Amino acid sequence: MAYEMGEIRLSQQIFYYLLEHHELREEDEQRLYRAYTEEEAVQNLVKSQAEEAVSTVERYGNVIYLIPKEENVFLGFSKAKLKEVLCKSTGTDKDFYLSQFVILTLLVELYDGQGSSSRSRDFIKIGELQNTLSERLKEGVENTSEEEEEQKGIAFRNMQEAYEALRSDDKGSKAKTTKEGFLHAIFMFLEKQGLIDYIEQDEMIKTTKKLDNLMDWNILNQNNYQRIRKVLNNE
Repeated sequence: MAYEMGEIRLSQQIFYYLLEHHELREEDEQRLYRAYTEEEAVQNLVKSQAEEAVSTVERYGNVIYLIPKEENVFLGFSKAKLKEVLCKSTGTDKDFYLSQFVILTLLVELYDGQGSSSRSRDFIKIGELQNTLSERLKEGVENTSEEEEEQKGIAFRNMQEAYEALRSDDKGSKAKTTKEGFLHAIFMFLEKQGLIDYIEQDEMIKTTKKLDNLMDWNILNQNNYQRIRKVLNNE
């Protein structure tokens, strides 16, 4: 299929905008948004460029997102980079997997995968999340043998050990060697990605429209939701 030069330039403008901002909102850039949604040739060119950049372009509601694929460590995050951002300087794989467990637990507490919107609540208190984490890890250890952990690929014992190794601090420490600091680093990372609102003074996590869109349209289809529930409920 032959493309006109104007279509190619428009697609390049849209893709560059997505590279810079990671998302394209109708109210922010109406010309580019309409070109993507109304001109099939332009949309195909943008998606083709994204494919070459090991990414996908998806429209949820009135927002277009550039989503790096899992193996994309240039636009996304490598395991090593995530560990550096989320864990203490001497962090091990146990600490890294604990950080991912924290994020999964947070998502399951905020979203239930039911109804027209998968969001089940607007916010969660950090103290409640801490209690839930302790309960989930304890249940995982009690209800799953080491052999079952290997089969499921989720090591509750290692994660519980990493969590309990973190000190408790009621003075607001942000050190990643404390439970409070460890969670703070995760919340700051998620907020920087536009996925949550982290209200420190109220010790509260709120959802964002971006996270709602990703959960409703991409992450929490019923198959994915049931998989996550089975892991966290040790089924």
